[in-house]
Amino acid sequence: MTTTTLAALVPVLPFLGSAAGLALGRTAPGFVRPLAVLPALAATVLAVLVAVRQGGGRALDAATPLTPTGSVPIDLALHIDGFAALVAVLVGVVATCVQIYSTGYLRDDPRYPSYAALVSLFTAAMLLVVYSGDLMVLLVGWEVMGICSYFLVGHYWETPEARAASLKAFLVTKLGDVPFLIGLFALAADAGTFRITGVLGAVATGGLDHPTLIALLLLAGVAGKSAQFPLHTWLPDAMAGPTPVSALIHAATMVAAGVYFTARLLPVFAASGAALTVLAVMAAITMVGSALAALAQDDIKRVLAYSTIGQLGYMAGALAVGDRGAAVFHLLSHAAFKALLFLAAGAVIHAAGTNSLTAMSRMSGLAKRVPDAYWTMTVALLALAAIPPFAGFFSKEAVLVAAEHTALGDRTGAPAGAGWTVLVAGLLTALLTAAYALRLWLRAFRGRGTEAPDHGRQPLAMTTVLWVLAVPSLAFGLTVTYLDDWFDGHALTPTLTTAVLGTGLAAAGAAITYAVWRALAARAPAARLPHVAHPEADAGQVEAEALHLPHPGEDPGDPGRALLGPLYRPAASGFHLDALYRAAFVRPVTAAASLVRFLDREVVDTYVRGAGSTAKGLGWLVRRAQTGNVQTYLSALLAGSVVLAIAAVALANAVAGA
Repeated sequence: MTTTTLAALVPVLPFLGSAAGLALGRTAPGFVRPLAVLPALAATVLAVLVAVRQGGGRALDAATPLTPTGSVPIDLALHIDGFAALVAVLVGVVATCVQIYSTGYLRDDPRYPSYAALVSLFTAAMLLVVYSGDLMVLLVGWEVMGICSYFLVGHYWETPEARAASLKAFLVTKLGDVPFLIGLFALAADAGTFRITGVLGAVATGGLDHPTLIALLLLAGVAGKSAQFPLHTWLPDAMAGPTPVSALIHAATMVAAGVYFTARLLPVFAASGAALTVLAVMAAITMVGSALAALAQDDIKRVLAYSTIGQLGYMAGALAVGDRGAAVFHLLSHAAFKALLFLAAGAVIHAAGTNSLTAMSRMSGLAKRVPDAYWTMTVALLALAAIPPFAGFFSKEAVLVAAEHTALGDRTGAPAGAGWTVLVAGLLTALLTAAYALRLWLRAFRGRGTEAPDHGRQPLAMTTVLWVLAVPSLAFGLTVTYLDDWFDGHALTPTLTTAVLGTGLAAAGAAITYAVWRALAARAPAARLPHVAHPEADAGQVEAEALHLPHPGEDPGDPGRALLGPLYRPAASGFHLDALYRAAFVRPVTAAASLVRFLDREVVDTYVRGAGSTAKGLGWLVRRAQTGNVQTYLSALLAGSVVLAIAAVALANAVAGA
């Protein structure tokens, strides 16, 4: 079987699994789990075969005309280079792990069949984005992911939080997709094609007439999809969905699509120094702001959500300094440890038997009760904090090295100011990342909140996946010296300067956080929350007791409050960006809609009702005249004749007198 055929089957298999799962979900529920896991597993195997055959060498291109357009043609095309081959393997591995994990996590969920089918469709859409060689076909996968995220984030649609989160995720990403679509059309108009190879060829020959405008329009869509400032606010709220969905969105789909798209079309963005500067500033604000927000969250999933935003900022920063190899390398390593972090958090939630136990102030005794989650999450947090030799250290250092080279003028193609911006923000974020990672670990596994009811040992499907993902979280960075050919042929190994600075700042952040935590614990032990009377208490009882939780800012054992000081409350609320957007956009739109509704009902409808009432009145008068009584008609005729005669006599007298 040719490599092209294998590559075409990679996105097709999860799509067929999704269609079959939706068709057989109610009539043959026994097939739902195999149809969820096996297509994703088969697609992963095929993606590995494609990667082995591609080998990081020359890109594989294949195309067939899809439809005549009369202007710019659209082709069903494949474009598989080293980046695409590796990212496809990543998507397949994470999607397979999520599907296997979900068989245990959602084993009693009545909507599991539709959930599994949507996850498969989500996977197929991302794989289409990864392998597509035509921008219009890529856009199909891009938009399918948006609608899948809407349904999956709103899986628990009974709760108002899930409904609001799914709608917010959909609308905010669509806000970025509108200029993104315009940018794609403008790019195709300048390049004369939607084919990625044709676009890159046009850039190389200076064929783009409006590179800055196109790049900025495309960046709007990237900011929405990859949750970059200022369109990042949907991602923390998306935690209302099932935890495995969070792992899939944060690690391998949706948010990864924007970074991957920018990496694939990086020459388009590099054609405009202004666009790279905007991207660098956007990445810097995203990194630092999200790290500060993560340091103030009490909800463990929101900490991880802001963490994802910050790590995506690192990837965007690498792209801003023109190094797509560092960006994709960090994308790959981040996917492993971030999927592990979310799935380990899901094991903690599952152990309590309720989806509401995500507040770290309520956690106690988890290290002994969920040892698999404890050890694997420890590995993932060390990778997140970029502690050597874990995967995050190597990939984050690659970003810092790229920024350093650009700042010092050792690399051309990106402004030196962009390099300094990314480098300074990246180093500061390294300190903050280690601080909130250790804070999460201490409060989740060494906290003294109320011990939730124990619902027994976790399913084997869940714990196995955790240990599988722990391997790349620990060891993937060590493979960097063997993957040079896959990353544009240049080395991504750390340098002494950035390694010392980055690791030193991370160690300092962790040390300060630990010292503050110890001091707070000794001086004012964290208040214990109301104790659950019976170990068999159900989720409803746990949720009822949650009504008596103190405000996160009132927890005296939280080192984040002490470290941030007056910034704590603004950071906990995401620096009030949602409130700003409500005041600047939501309320004016709502007021305008209310005005239009008033004008429609009270003005336009008044004229419509008046016209109808006039016709109705005339009809009533005509109906009263048409009684069908002959005597009435003769009487009216006689009366009319008398009136006419009197009028004629009066007229004649008037004429005679004149």
